[in-house]
Amino acid sequence: MATLTEAPPPLSPTAPTGKPPRKRGRWTPYLLLLPGLLWLFVFFALPMIYQASTSVQTGSLEEGYKVTWHLATYWDALSEYWPQFLRSVLYAAAATILCLVLGYPLAYLIAFRAGRWRNLIMILVIAPFFTSFLIRTLAWKTILADGGPVVGALNTLHVLDVTSWLGWTAGDRVLATPLAVVCGLTYNFLPFMILPLYTSLERIDGRLHEAAGDLYARPVTTFRKVTFPLSMPGVVSGTLLTFIPAAGDYVNAELLGSTDTRMIGNVIQTQFLRVLDYPTAAALSFILMAAILLMVTFYIRRSGTEDLV
Repeated sequence: MATLTEAPPPLSPTAPTGKPPRKRGRWTPYLLLLPGLLWLFVFFALPMIYQASTSVQTGSLEEGYKVTWHLATYWDALSEYWPQFLRSVLYAAAATILCLVLGYPLAYLIAFRAGRWRNLIMILVIAPFFTSFLIRTLAWKTILADGGPVVGALNTLHVLDVTSWLGWTAGDRVLATPLAVVCGLTYNFLPFMILPLYTSLERIDGRLHEAAGDLYARPVTTFRKVTFPLSMPGVVSGTLLTFIPAAGDYVNAELLGSTDTRMIGNVIQTQFLRVLDYPTAAALSFILMAAILLMVTFYIRRSGTEDLV
């Protein structure tokens, strides 16, 4: 009994082993990030730095350009081409609104009502990506051709009378008008709206709709109080993915528009490739980037959500 109740001998303190053992794989995450960081630095940061230096240069292509910190290039470019900036924002906003109006019901259908047809509809949504951006835009020249079925139907419905009054078309002609450019932008960037909306709607728990029905909420009330607020991350992501590239686009305005529908992307392309005024082109690019960044920052803060899909 004395042996059983006897306290165990105290443990001898162990001597310190010195430095703590090094954790294995501590540098692995950084090594995995290194290729991506190098890619961003070489193909994003360096061109940005080069364009920033170009925007403050003076000279000519024959004499050469020198960095003279001529910041007046920014003011001159903005004062001369502000109509193209405003037009780009208006066209991009109109295309974004149309993409949201057309894309939200389709994304809702795919998420909640498609059933076994979901995969097929998703394939149809991304099918335009299987062809070239240029080919898709050129196809709209045939769709909106003078005397074609689309223009004939719009004339029959007297839609062109309204759009002509608004200044979006010219009489019975749709091509080379703002409406044609907005239609091209809407078609080309519509998948960028549908996919984030579908992803956001699919995450919504169906039991929330059932709970709203149990509380005698009408379908419109359920959509307004439950579905749409929970899909706001998809709405914000889709509008950003649509508006940003549409504001800087120049292909649709070049192929479907005219000199009166030129966007700022067309001006930048002309300054770079035809006029060869590199400082003005670089300044226009940075003004466009700064304007879009300010608008996006304000939009995200006003939208009330930072959870983007």
